[in-house]
Amino acid sequence: MTARSAVITGTGSSVPERVVTNHDLEKIVDTSDEWIATRTGIRERRIAAEGEGVSKFAEKASREALQAAGVDPEDVDLIILATVTPDMPIPATSCALQHALGCTRAAAFDMSAGCSGFIYAQSVAKQFLLSGRCRHVLVIGAELLSKYLDWSDRTTCVIFADGAGAVVMSEGELPRGVLATAMHTDGSMAAYIHMPGGGTLHPPTAQTVEQGLHFIKMRGNETFKIAVRSLEEVSLEVLGQVGLTPADVDWFIPHQANQRIIDAVGSRLGIDAAHCHVNIDRYGNTSAASIPIALDEAVRAGKVKEGDVVLMAAFGAGLTWAASVVRW
Repeated sequence: MTARSAVITGTGSSVPERVVTNHDLEKIVDTSDEWIATRTGIRERRIAAEGEGVSKFAEKASREALQAAGVDPEDVDLIILATVTPDMPIPATSCALQHALGCTRAAAFDMSAGCSGFIYAQSVAKQFLLSGRCRHVLVIGAELLSKYLDWSDRTTCVIFADGAGAVVMSEGELPRGVLATAMHTDGSMAAYIHMPGGGTLHPPTAQTVEQGLHFIKMRGNETFKIAVRSLEEVSLEVLGQVGLTPADVDWFIPHQANQRIIDAVGSRLGIDAAHCHVNIDRYGNTSAASIPIALDEAVRAGKVKEGDVVLMAAFGAGLTWAASVVRW
């Protein structure tokens, strides 16, 4: 009997219409196109309009993924939405998404793991599929990070952006499917990327708003070094679980955090840039949404073909880092 597996059967993505270029940012903060592009690789990003919530983009990405998979919404058993920017604290945004999509049979919950959220959610979905509890799981990474940005802070406002990506994971058989995943956390470095306000520790008040506690704060230089090492290590770990090496990877789809991080990790792994799908120049860092957006883009462009080995790796707030390896 062929072993059960968790197969990605459809992908989708959605980004806001509004494009904000580096030249646009030059007009509102002390920065320049050259400064941003050299340090991050970003040239433009998508920013949601006032009144738009993350569920809008999660819904569109999900509909695309369901259509690509040929899965009826009523056949979805579980929805996992990876986000740190929900529509509201209560209830989980995945519940609104379940209703909007018509996934009447599906249980739904949100997951918060920063930029690693999509890989974390993918790992959880895999367990439900392998256990036989679910036949189809909808996994979404969606963020509207612009809502949490201080537009006078050039260390963050030039980096983060908005969007959503989704995949349908369905029960299948090896050799296809998510072959392995790995997840890690180090809470001792939680302050490296955080937003102090808005929770129960610092609930919203006039004082917390005045203090700027509801903005994302990041220690970029320290995070950079840890990210490169952690992404290399977790990529080798997940490949080693299934007896593969970087030489076996057809496509590397990393979290789109920083072009220099992507280049450094690719170099350390020995993966040629031609086998690394990058879109950070056009979309910036969309946190949990970055990998599923890039994956959908690569799939729809015809880059990823049946039988290809796809490596995905992410690093983010928590600190968290994770990777998965998929045979398409």
